[in-house]
Amino acid sequence: MTTWAPFAIGHGYHSDVRAGENTGKERIAVIGSGNWGSVAAKLVATNALSHENIHDEVRMWVFEETLANGEKLTQVINKNKINVKYLPNVNLGVNVVADPNLENTVKDATMLVFCTPHQFVESICKQLQGKVNPNAKAISLIKGMEVKPDGPVMLSKLITKHLGIDCSVLMGANIANEVAMEQFSEATVGYKADTSIAKSWVQAFATPYFHVAAIKDVEGVELCGTLKNVVAIAAGFVDGLGMGNNTKAAIMRIGLKEMIGFSKLLFPTVSDATFFESCGVADLITTCFGGRNRKVAEAYARNGGKRSFDELEAELLGGQKLQGVLTAGEVFQVLKARNWEKKFPLFATVHKIAIGHLPPSTIVDYDNESAQKLHRNPSVGVIG
Repeated sequence: MTTWAPFAIGHGYHSDVRAGENTGKERIAVIGSGNWGSVAAKLVATNALSHENIHDEVRMWVFEETLANGEKLTQVINKNKINVKYLPNVNLGVNVVADPNLENTVKDATMLVFCTPHQFVESICKQLQGKVNPNAKAISLIKGMEVKPDGPVMLSKLITKHLGIDCSVLMGANIANEVAMEQFSEATVGYKADTSIAKSWVQAFATPYFHVAAIKDVEGVELCGTLKNVVAIAAGFVDGLGMGNNTKAAIMRIGLKEMIGFSKLLFPTVSDATFFESCGVADLITTCFGGRNRKVAEAYARNGGKRSFDELEAELLGGQKLQGVLTAGEVFQVLKARNWEKKFPLFATVHKIAIGHLPPSTIVDYDNESAQKLHRNPSVGVIG
Protein backbone atom coordinates (compact mmCIF):
# COMPACT_ATOMS: atom_id res chain seq x y z
CA MET A 1 0.00 0.00 0.00
CA THR A 2 1.20 3.49 -0.79
CA THR A 3 0.25 6.62 1.10
CA TRP A 4 0.20 10.23 -0.08
CA ALA A 5 -1.00 12.85 2.36
CA PRO A 6 -0.25 16.51 1.65
CA PHE A 7 -2.49 19.11 3.23
CA ALA A 8 -4.09 21.92 1.30
CA ILE A 9 -3.14 25.50 2.14
CA GLY A 10 -4.61 28.93 1.45
CA HIS A 11 -8.40 28.67 1.23
CA GLY A 12 -9.78 32.21 1.15
CA TYR A 13 -13.20 33.02 -0.30
CA HIS A 14 -13.51 35.39 -3.22
CA SER A 15 -16.19 38.02 -3.12
CA ASP A 16 -17.70 36.96 -6.42
CA VAL A 17 -17.60 34.17 -8.97
CA ARG A 18 -15.01 34.81 -11.62
CA ALA A 19 -16.05 34.71 -15.26
CA GLY A 20 -14.26 34.16 -18.51
CA GLU A 21 -12.33 31.49 -20.34
CA ASN A 22 -11.65 28.37 -18.31
CA THR A 23 -10.14 26.01 -20.85
CA GLY A 24 -8.24 23.22 -19.17
CA LYS A 25 -9.74 23.84 -15.73
CA GLU A 26 -11.37 21.09 -13.72
CA ARG A 27 -15.12 21.47 -13.23
CA ILE A 28 -16.65 19.88 -10.13
CA ALA A 29 -20.21 18.60 -9.85
CA VAL A 30 -21.70 17.18 -6.65
CA ILE A 31 -24.40 14.55 -7.13
CA GLY A 32 -26.50 14.68 -4.00
CA SER A 33 -27.53 17.42 -1.58
CA GLY A 34 -28.37 15.81 1.73
CA ASN A 35 -26.50 16.52 4.93
CA TRP A 36 -23.14 15.06 3.83
CA GLY A 37 -23.61 16.05 0.18
CA SER A 38 -24.09 19.68 1.21
CA VAL A 39 -20.95 19.56 3.37
CA ALA A 40 -19.03 18.04 0.46
CA ALA A 41 -20.22 20.89 -1.76
CA LYS A 42 -19.03 23.43 0.82
CA LEU A 43 -15.57 21.82 0.96
CA VAL A 44 -15.00 21.63 -2.79
CA ALA A 45 -16.54 25.06 -3.36
CA THR A 46 -14.05 26.58 -0.93
CA ASN A 47 -11.18 24.96 -2.82
CA ALA A 48 -12.58 25.84 -6.23
CA LEU A 49 -12.14 29.50 -5.32
CA SER A 50 -8.60 28.88 -4.09
CA HIS A 51 -7.06 26.91 -6.95
CA GLU A 52 -6.50 28.34 -10.41
CA ASN A 53 -6.82 24.90 -12.01
CA ILE A 54 -10.41 24.47 -10.79
CA HIS A 55 -13.36 26.35 -12.25
CA ASP A 56 -15.04 28.52 -9.63
CA GLU A 57 -18.60 27.27 -10.11
CA VAL A 58 -19.60 24.06 -8.32
CA ARG A 59 -22.92 22.61 -9.41
CA MET A 60 -24.87 20.50 -6.92
CA TRP A 61 -27.68 18.21 -8.02
CA VAL A 62 -30.70 18.59 -5.75
CA PHE A 63 -33.62 16.20 -5.73
CA GLU A 64 -36.26 18.89 -5.94
CA GLU A 65 -38.59 19.33 -2.99
CA THR A 66 -41.28 21.84 -2.11
CA LEU A 67 -40.77 23.32 1.33
CA ALA A 68 -43.52 24.01 3.85
CA ASN A 69 -43.67 27.66 2.74
CA GLY A 70 -44.25 26.62 -0.87
CA GLU A 71 -40.77 27.53 -2.13
CA LYS A 72 -38.63 25.12 -4.12
CA LEU A 73 -35.55 23.85 -2.29
CA THR A 74 -33.22 24.67 -5.21
CA GLN A 75 -34.51 28.24 -5.37
CA VAL A 76 -33.90 28.75 -1.65
CA ILE A 77 -30.38 27.32 -1.87
CA ASN A 78 -29.51 29.53 -4.83
CA LYS A 79 -30.96 32.61 -3.14
CA ASN A 80 -29.42 32.15 0.31
CA LYS A 81 -26.60 29.65 -0.38
CA ILE A 82 -27.96 27.56 2.52
CA ASN A 83 -29.59 24.13 2.34
CA VAL A 84 -32.33 24.99 4.82
CA LYS A 85 -33.63 21.41 5.01
CA TYR A 86 -30.50 19.27 5.30
CA LEU A 87 -27.79 21.69 6.50
CA PRO A 88 -29.45 24.78 8.00
CA ASN A 89 -27.46 27.83 9.09
CA VAL A 90 -24.36 26.85 7.08
CA ASN A 91 -23.29 28.91 4.08
CA LEU A 92 -22.30 26.58 1.25
CA GLY A 93 -20.39 29.22 -0.68
CA VAL A 94 -21.18 31.94 -3.19
CA ASN A 95 -20.09 29.65 -6.02
CA VAL A 96 -22.42 26.72 -5.28
CA VAL A 97 -25.28 26.43 -7.76
CA ALA A 98 -28.15 24.08 -6.95
CA ASP A 99 -29.60 22.36 -10.01
CA PRO A 100 -32.66 20.04 -10.05
CA ASN A 101 -31.63 18.66 -13.46
CA LEU A 102 -29.18 15.78 -13.06
CA GLU A 103 -27.91 15.80 -16.63
CA ASN A 104 -27.37 19.55 -16.61
CA THR A 105 -25.48 19.28 -13.32
CA VAL A 106 -22.85 16.94 -14.76
CA LYS A 107 -22.62 18.63 -18.18
CA ASP A 108 -18.97 19.56 -18.82
CA ALA A 109 -17.92 18.36 -15.34
CA THR A 110 -14.54 16.62 -15.12
CA MET A 111 -14.81 15.71 -11.42
CA LEU A 112 -17.99 14.00 -10.20
CA VAL A 113 -18.62 13.73 -6.45
CA PHE A 114 -21.24 11.09 -5.64
CA CYS A 115 -23.04 11.60 -2.34
CA THR A 116 -26.52 10.07 -2.42
CA PRO A 117 -28.23 7.28 -0.46
CA HIS A 118 -26.61 4.12 -1.73
CA GLN A 119 -29.85 2.49 -2.90
CA PHE A 120 -30.18 5.17 -5.62
CA VAL A 121 -26.67 4.95 -7.10
CA GLU A 122 -27.36 2.44 -9.85
CA SER A 123 -30.47 4.21 -11.16
CA ILE A 124 -28.60 7.54 -11.17
CA CYS A 125 -25.70 6.01 -13.07
CA LYS A 126 -28.02 4.45 -15.63
CA GLN A 127 -29.59 7.86 -16.18
CA LEU A 128 -26.14 9.37 -16.72
CA GLN A 129 -24.82 6.76 -19.17
CA GLY A 130 -23.45 8.55 -22.21
CA LYS A 131 -24.05 11.95 -20.58
CA VAL A 132 -20.76 12.47 -18.73
CA ASN A 133 -17.38 13.62 -20.01
CA PRO A 134 -15.49 10.42 -20.98
CA ASN A 135 -12.33 11.95 -19.49
CA ALA A 136 -14.00 12.72 -16.17
CA LYS A 137 -13.12 11.07 -12.88
CA ALA A 138 -15.46 10.27 -10.00
CA ILE A 139 -15.27 9.86 -6.27
CA SER A 140 -17.83 8.14 -4.06
CA LEU A 141 -18.60 9.39 -0.56
CA ILE A 142 -21.35 6.78 -0.27
CA LYS A 143 -21.45 3.98 2.28
CA GLY A 144 -22.96 0.70 1.13
CA MET A 145 -22.81 -2.02 -1.48
CA GLU A 146 -25.00 -3.71 -4.05
CA VAL A 147 -25.54 -7.46 -3.80
CA LYS A 148 -25.94 -9.03 -7.22
CA PRO A 149 -26.72 -12.69 -8.05
CA ASP A 150 -23.00 -13.33 -8.60
CA GLY A 151 -21.90 -11.57 -5.43
CA PRO A 152 -21.40 -8.16 -3.81
CA VAL A 153 -20.40 -5.15 -5.92
CA MET A 154 -18.83 -2.06 -4.36
CA LEU A 155 -20.43 1.23 -5.39
CA SER A 156 -17.19 2.62 -6.81
CA LYS A 157 -17.03 -0.34 -9.16
CA LEU A 158 -20.69 0.12 -10.05
CA ILE A 159 -20.04 3.75 -11.00
CA THR A 160 -17.04 2.73 -13.14
CA LYS A 161 -19.05 -0.03 -14.80
CA HIS A 162 -21.95 2.20 -15.83
CA LEU A 163 -20.06 5.41 -16.65
CA GLY A 164 -16.72 4.02 -17.85
CA ILE A 165 -14.67 6.39 -15.69
CA ASP A 166 -12.23 5.99 -12.83
CA CYS A 167 -13.84 6.12 -9.39
CA SER A 168 -12.02 6.72 -6.11
CA VAL A 169 -13.64 6.81 -2.66
CA LEU A 170 -13.52 9.17 0.32
CA MET A 171 -14.36 7.88 3.81
CA GLY A 172 -13.34 8.88 7.31
CA ALA A 173 -14.13 9.97 10.84
CA ASN A 174 -16.11 13.01 9.83
CA ILE A 175 -19.65 13.56 11.05
CA ALA A 176 -21.13 16.01 8.57
CA ASN A 177 -22.41 18.68 10.96
CA GLU A 178 -19.05 18.91 12.72
CA VAL A 179 -17.20 19.32 9.41
CA ALA A 180 -19.75 21.97 8.41
CA MET A 181 -18.83 23.89 11.57
CA GLU A 182 -15.18 23.63 10.49
CA GLN A 183 -14.13 21.51 13.45
CA PHE A 184 -10.89 19.65 12.77
CA SER A 185 -11.30 16.19 11.24
CA GLU A 186 -9.65 13.78 8.82
CA ALA A 187 -10.62 11.70 5.81
CA THR A 188 -9.09 9.03 3.61
CA VAL A 189 -9.15 8.90 -0.19
CA GLY A 190 -8.84 5.40 -1.59
CA TYR A 191 -7.54 5.34 -5.15
CA LYS A 192 -6.78 2.60 -7.66
CA ALA A 193 -3.39 3.31 -9.23
CA ASP A 194 -3.01 6.79 -10.67
CA THR A 195 -1.42 9.11 -8.09
CA SER A 196 -2.32 12.18 -10.17
CA ILE A 197 -5.99 11.32 -9.65
CA ALA A 198 -5.38 10.92 -5.93
CA LYS A 199 -3.69 14.33 -5.81
CA SER A 200 -6.64 15.90 -7.63
CA TRP A 201 -9.10 14.63 -5.05
CA VAL A 202 -6.93 15.63 -2.12
CA GLN A 203 -6.67 19.12 -3.60
CA ALA A 204 -10.44 19.26 -4.09
CA PHE A 205 -11.31 18.32 -0.50
CA ALA A 206 -8.43 19.18 1.84
CA THR A 207 -8.66 22.32 3.97
CA PRO A 208 -6.83 23.42 7.12
CA TYR A 209 -9.65 21.89 9.20
CA PHE A 210 -10.27 18.85 6.95
CA HIS A 211 -7.06 16.87 6.44
CA VAL A 212 -7.09 14.26 3.67
CA ALA A 213 -4.68 11.37 3.12
CA ALA A 214 -4.71 9.19 0.00
CA ILE A 215 -3.98 5.46 0.02
CA LYS A 216 -3.90 2.91 -2.77
CA ASP A 217 -6.70 0.66 -1.51
CA VAL A 218 -10.13 1.48 -2.92
CA GLU A 219 -11.85 -1.66 -1.65
CA GLY A 220 -10.38 -1.42 1.84
CA VAL A 221 -11.34 2.23 2.30
CA GLU A 222 -14.80 1.69 0.87
CA LEU A 223 -15.53 -1.38 2.97
CA CYS A 224 -14.45 0.46 6.12
CA GLY A 225 -17.00 3.17 5.40
CA THR A 226 -19.65 0.59 4.60
CA LEU A 227 -19.23 -1.93 7.41
CA LYS A 228 -18.75 0.53 10.27
CA ASN A 229 -22.45 1.41 9.97
CA VAL A 230 -23.38 -2.17 10.81
CA VAL A 231 -21.20 -2.04 13.92
CA ALA A 232 -22.74 1.32 14.82
CA ILE A 233 -26.18 -0.29 14.80
CA ALA A 234 -24.84 -2.84 17.32
CA ALA A 235 -23.38 -0.02 19.44
CA GLY A 236 -26.74 1.73 19.38
CA PHE A 237 -28.46 -1.40 20.68
CA VAL A 238 -25.97 -1.48 23.56
CA ASP A 239 -26.68 2.19 24.36
CA GLY A 240 -30.43 1.66 24.20
CA LEU A 241 -30.20 -1.25 26.61
CA GLY A 242 -28.08 0.82 29.04
CA MET A 243 -25.26 -1.71 29.06
CA GLY A 244 -22.39 0.73 29.58
CA ASN A 245 -19.01 1.51 28.09
CA ASN A 246 -17.36 -1.85 28.78
CA THR A 247 -19.98 -3.64 26.71
CA LYS A 248 -19.87 -1.04 23.98
CA ALA A 249 -16.07 -1.24 23.75
CA ALA A 250 -16.28 -5.03 23.46
CA ILE A 251 -18.87 -4.82 20.69
CA MET A 252 -16.71 -2.28 18.82
CA ARG A 253 -13.62 -4.50 19.10
CA ILE A 254 -15.54 -7.52 17.86
CA GLY A 255 -17.06 -5.43 15.10
CA LEU A 256 -13.67 -4.18 13.95
CA LYS A 257 -12.39 -7.73 13.81
CA GLU A 258 -15.36 -8.78 11.66
CA MET A 259 -14.85 -5.72 9.42
CA ILE A 260 -11.25 -6.76 8.77
CA GLY A 261 -12.07 -10.43 8.24
CA PHE A 262 -15.00 -9.76 5.91
CA SER A 263 -13.04 -7.24 3.85
CA LYS A 264 -10.05 -9.50 3.38
CA LEU A 265 -12.16 -12.49 2.44
CA LEU A 266 -13.91 -10.48 -0.26
CA PHE A 267 -10.76 -8.70 -1.44
CA PRO A 268 -7.46 -10.34 -0.40
CA THR A 269 -5.57 -7.23 -1.58
CA VAL A 270 -7.08 -5.14 1.24
CA SER A 271 -4.28 -3.86 3.47
CA ASP A 272 -4.31 -4.24 7.26
CA ALA A 273 -2.87 -0.72 7.47
CA THR A 274 -6.05 0.73 5.94
CA PHE A 275 -7.93 -0.02 9.15
CA PHE A 276 -5.62 2.35 11.03
CA GLU A 277 -6.36 5.26 8.71
CA SER A 278 -9.18 7.73 9.35
CA CYS A 279 -11.53 5.54 7.32
CA GLY A 280 -10.94 2.61 9.67
CA VAL A 281 -10.84 2.56 13.45
CA ALA A 282 -11.27 6.35 13.76
CA ASP A 283 -14.47 6.34 11.70
CA LEU A 284 -15.71 3.32 13.63
CA ILE A 285 -15.26 5.15 16.94
CA THR A 286 -16.91 8.32 15.66
CA THR A 287 -19.90 6.49 14.19
CA CYS A 288 -20.45 4.30 17.24
CA PHE A 289 -20.60 7.35 19.49
CA GLY A 290 -22.15 10.05 17.34
CA GLY A 291 -23.64 8.81 14.08
CA ARG A 292 -27.24 8.58 12.92
CA ASN A 293 -27.14 4.76 12.80
CA ARG A 294 -26.23 4.59 16.47
CA LYS A 295 -28.92 7.14 17.32
CA VAL A 296 -31.78 5.27 15.63
CA ALA A 297 -30.60 1.86 16.87
CA GLU A 298 -30.56 3.21 20.42
CA ALA A 299 -34.21 4.29 20.05
CA TYR A 300 -35.06 0.90 18.54
CA ALA A 301 -33.61 -0.93 21.55
CA ARG A 302 -35.23 1.42 24.08
CA ASN A 303 -38.57 0.59 22.50
CA GLY A 304 -37.86 -3.13 22.73
CA GLY A 305 -37.90 -3.50 18.97
CA LYS A 306 -41.59 -2.62 18.89
CA ARG A 307 -41.17 0.42 16.64
CA SER A 308 -39.75 -0.15 13.17
CA PHE A 309 -36.55 1.37 11.89
CA ASP A 310 -38.52 3.04 9.10
CA GLU A 311 -40.76 4.76 11.66
CA LEU A 312 -37.83 5.85 13.81
CA GLU A 313 -35.87 7.06 10.78
CA ALA A 314 -38.74 9.31 9.75
CA GLU A 315 -39.13 10.65 13.30
CA LEU A 316 -35.47 11.20 14.19
CA LEU A 317 -33.53 12.01 11.01
CA GLY A 318 -35.48 14.85 9.41
CA GLY A 319 -35.49 13.36 5.92
CA GLN A 320 -32.01 11.86 6.05
CA LYS A 321 -31.64 8.17 5.22
CA LEU A 322 -30.44 5.41 7.52
CA GLN A 323 -27.83 3.25 5.79
CA GLY A 324 -26.77 0.76 8.48
CA VAL A 325 -29.89 -1.40 8.43
CA LEU A 326 -29.83 -1.68 4.64
CA THR A 327 -26.13 -2.51 4.71
CA ALA A 328 -26.65 -5.13 7.42
CA GLY A 329 -29.18 -6.81 5.15
CA GLU A 330 -26.81 -6.71 2.20
CA VAL A 331 -23.95 -8.09 4.28
CA PHE A 332 -26.23 -10.86 5.53
CA GLN A 333 -27.07 -11.85 1.96
CA VAL A 334 -23.35 -12.35 1.35
CA LEU A 335 -22.94 -14.34 4.59
CA LYS A 336 -25.90 -16.56 3.73
CA ALA A 337 -24.80 -17.17 0.14
CA ARG A 338 -21.25 -18.11 1.18
CA ASN A 339 -22.12 -19.95 4.39
CA TRP A 340 -20.20 -17.40 6.46
CA GLU A 341 -22.78 -16.78 9.20
CA LYS A 342 -20.69 -18.54 11.86
CA LYS A 343 -17.59 -16.61 10.77
CA PHE A 344 -19.34 -13.27 11.36
CA PRO A 345 -21.89 -13.80 14.14
CA LEU A 346 -22.09 -10.13 15.14
CA PHE A 347 -22.95 -9.00 11.60
CA ALA A 348 -25.54 -11.78 11.32
CA THR A 349 -27.12 -10.90 14.66
CA VAL A 350 -27.40 -7.19 13.87
CA HIS A 351 -29.44 -8.05 10.78
CA LYS A 352 -31.67 -10.51 12.63
CA ILE A 353 -32.39 -7.95 15.36
CA ALA A 354 -33.06 -5.21 12.78
CA ILE A 355 -35.70 -7.30 11.00
CA GLY A 356 -37.35 -8.40 14.26
CA HIS A 357 -36.22 -12.02 14.31
CA LEU A 358 -34.28 -11.51 17.55
CA PRO A 359 -34.74 -9.09 20.47
CA PRO A 360 -32.17 -6.28 20.89
CA SER A 361 -30.80 -7.94 24.04
CA THR A 362 -29.26 -10.72 21.95
CA ILE A 363 -26.58 -8.31 20.75
CA VAL A 364 -24.44 -9.51 23.69
CA ASP A 365 -25.45 -13.14 23.20
CA TYR A 366 -24.58 -13.32 19.54
CA ASP A 367 -22.15 -16.28 19.79
CA ASN A 368 -23.87 -18.89 21.92
CA GLU A 369 -21.78 -21.75 20.56
CA SER A 370 -18.53 -20.13 21.73
CA ALA A 371 -20.10 -19.20 25.06
CA GLN A 372 -21.18 -22.80 25.63
CA LYS A 373 -17.66 -24.04 24.85
CA LEU A 374 -16.26 -21.61 27.39
CA HIS A 375 -18.76 -22.73 30.01
CA ARG A 376 -17.82 -26.38 29.48
CA ASN A 377 -14.09 -25.63 29.47
CA PRO A 378 -13.12 -22.34 31.15
CA SER A 379 -9.54 -22.69 29.95
CA VAL A 380 -10.66 -22.19 26.35
CA GLY A 381 -10.38 -18.59 25.22
CA VAL A 382 -13.17 -17.10 23.15
CA ILE A 383 -12.06 -15.22 20.06
CA GLY A 384 -14.85 -13.24 18.57
